[in-house]
Amino acid sequence: MLLLDATETATKLEIALRSLVEQGSTLGWTLIKAFLVFIVGRLVINLINKLVRRILNKRDIDLSVKTFVGSLVNVVLTILLIISVVGALGVQTTSFAALLASAGVAVGMALSGNLSNFAGGLIILLFKPYKVGDYIEAQNVGGTVKEIQIFHTVLSTADNKIIYIPNGSLSSGVVTNFSHQTSRRVDWTFGVEYGSDFEKVKSVIESVLAKDSRILSDPAAPFIALTTLADSSVNIVVRVWVKSADYWGVYFDINQAIYATFNAEGIGFPFPQLTVHQAKD
Repeated sequence: MLLLDATETATKLEIALRSLVEQGSTLGWTLIKAFLVFIVGRLVINLINKLVRRILNKRDIDLSVKTFVGSLVNVVLTILLIISVVGALGVQTTSFAALLASAGVAVGMALSGNLSNFAGGLIILLFKPYKVGDYIEAQNVGGTVKEIQIFHTVLSTADNKIIYIPNGSLSSGVVTNFSHQTSRRVDWTFGVEYGSDFEKVKSVIESVLAKDSRILSDPAAPFIALTTLADSSVNIVVRVWVKSADYWGVYFDINQAIYATFNAEGIGFPFPQLTVHQAKD
């Protein structure tokens, strides 16, 4: 009797071990198959992305459209890869789709922000308030547009930071584009001491401006005028037009030239002064 029980126990244990090995091998093969699908899928996605970029680069298409389409293709292919991996794991794709459909409301609420950003990206491409390469300011930040992706616009700042701004906020908010026009106006306010000869100061400024070939005469010639009689200075406003690409170069160079020329011509720069009167005993 004891021998029979031991035999039955050994048989059941053998069956359990065989079943465990079979299920383990099946699960292992399923995981390997899913991993292979993922690896091959990533390779295919990379090849398709390169092919799409190569095709877009050969076409005369705006760079903003190229980056947007490239980002869209990559997202769509990634979603298809996820569905393929789920199928390789043995989950029926129809059941997976039904699960997504049943959770449609929650998914829709979670993706509402991204959907508005996607729509914002389409609006930006359609109306072109800016394009890749433009310098813009929006949402209290400024930078050069590097990419217009399906959900975000990527900016590169002057100190080499990368900023991602949602397209939805850019399409519905205020955006200042500094690169849209071919020319920009540069403004300065120079202060000189009281008692300075305004005509001399004006002549000196005109001579400094005349030496810089980057300053344009169109749409307007350089403008120089006395603007404010301040507490400690006589302020003179100067306005010139330059090409947009020359803006900062002209701004800093003229500052330096005015400082050197005023010193050479004996034109004094003001500084705050306080006059104290002492009462006599």
